[in-house]
Amino acid sequence: MQSESETEIMEERQDAQTAEETAERVETANGEEAAATESVEELKARIEALSAQNEEYMQRLARSQADFDNFRKRTIREKEELGKYASSKLIAELIPVIDNFGRALDTRPEGEASESFVKGVEMIYRQFDNVLQAEGLTTMETVGQPFNPEFHQAVMQVESDEHEEGIVVEELQKGYMLKDKVLRPAMVKVSG
Repeated sequence: MQSESETEIMEERQDAQTAEETAERVETANGEEAAATESVEELKARIEALSAQNEEYMQRLARSQADFDNFRKRTIREKEELGKYASSKLIAELIPVIDNFGRALDTRPEGEASESFVKGVEMIYRQFDNVLQAEGLTTMETVGQPFNPEFHQAVMQVESDEHEEGIVVEELQKGYMLKDKVLRPAMVKVSG
């Protein structure tokens, strides 16, 4: 049998071995806990970085959507504007024809034979004028109005006792508007 001292030595060895194993386990646990803590910190940092990146992407998306909405609205507005003034080129080319009709009617010859001809031309002129008005063409009222360079082209300045300075006293050539846009400014005489 073993002696007491041998038993004590064995017990001390076992205690020492158990203490070493416990110390190793504690060190391993502390190392794992430190690694876990480090891993949690890394994950938190990564989550914050991804959240910031996500926020940036969301802001970019919102800006892109706003830009697209503005583009769509602008395109619709431009399309409406184009449709509204689609006939402006044709009407602008027809304005000299209207002027010539007016001049022809102003110089009508006298006599019974020409009276029916003049009435026919007047009917054509009114019909032509009605078609253009239906498209949005209107003549400008100028005489007695203050001179406005957006609507009037001053070709002469005259002294007038009847009118204040800067008032249109005579229209030399009619001005035309297509809806709300000046197609041709009126040529006018202005009081000085």
